[in-house]
Amino acid sequence: MSSLSRSPTPKDLSISPRDRRFGRDEKQGRWWLNGDPIASVFHTALSVTFPKGEAMFIEAVKAHRDGVDEKLAREIRAFTQQEVIHSREHVVFNKKAMEAGYDLSELEGDIDEVMEIIKSRPPIVNLMATIALEHYTAMMASVMLRDERMYEGGESEWAALWKWHAIEEIEHKGVAYDTWLHATKDWSRWKRWWTKSAMMMLVTMRFWPRRVKGMKALLRQDGLTGWRVTARIWWYLIGNPGVLRKSFLPWLSYFMPGFHPWNHDDRALIKKFESDYADAIMPAYASAAPTELAAAAA
Repeated sequence: MSSLSRSPTPKDLSISPRDRRFGRDEKQGRWWLNGDPIASVFHTALSVTFPKGEAMFIEAVKAHRDGVDEKLAREIRAFTQQEVIHSREHVVFNKKAMEAGYDLSELEGDIDEVMEIIKSRPPIVNLMATIALEHYTAMMASVMLRDERMYEGGESEWAALWKWHAIEEIEHKGVAYDTWLHATKDWSRWKRWWTKSAMMMLVTMRFWPRRVKGMKALLRQDGLTGWRVTARIWWYLIGNPGVLRKSFLPWLSYFMPGFHPWNHDDRALIKKFESDYADAIMPAYASAAPTELAAAAA
C-alpha cells in the first residue's frame, strides 16, 4: 500500500472555492483592525506575500501532479482555484493599503528576492518549501478562527476577507502534502523526513524575521519606531493574541514521524464560518469557472 493511499485526508473532504470579492468600493484605514497598528500591519505585511507566494504554491503543486489519482487531481484543481482567488483578493487588499498611504515597495522587493531564488531551485525543492509554508498558513488560520477576539472591531470587509481566506486554507491544507507523498513515493521514509524537516527549519528561520522586518517597515511610516514598538510586535506574536505562541505545538508536530496535516481534523472551524460565504461557492471544481481560474487549473 502506498503512502498516499494511507493518507489521513478525509475521504469526504470537499474543497469548495468560494468566489468572494471584498472591499472594491471601500477604503481601508491604515489601522483597519480595531485601531491597533500592530495587529493591522501584521496582516498587511503578511498579505504582501500572498499574490506571488500563492502563485508559487500553485506552480509547485502542478509540477508534480502527473500520475496522481482522480481524487487528488480534483483536489489539486480546487486548490488551484482557491489560491488564484486568494491572490486576486490580496492584490485588492494590498492596493487599498497603498491607497491608505503605505509604501509597500520594500516588502515587495523582499518577496521578489525570494522569488528569484525559487526560480533557481529544482521543482521538488519548491514543493518542499510549499508544504512547509502551507502548514504555516493552516496553523495561523486555525489560530485566527479559534480566537473570537482576533477580528473584533475590524473594518468589516477586511475582517471578512481574512476569515474567508482562513477557512479555505484549512480546507485545502493537505493537498500540497499529498502531492508531496505522491512525488516522493519512491523515497525512503528517512529521506522524506529529514529533507522536509530541514526545509521547515530553513523556512522558519526566515519566516518570522521577515514578517517582523515587514511590520517595522510599515510602522516606521506611521512614525512608530524604537524598542517599545519592537516589544509590542513580539507581545502580539507571543503574548496576546500570541499567533506565534499558539502555533508552536502544531509547528512541532510537523517533525513527528507519521505527520500529516489532517492528523488534526479541524473542519469544525470551517463549519463555524462557512455559512457566511455559502452564496459564493462555485460549482464543483468550477467547470464554469471564470476564465482566469479555468486557465490556472488547466
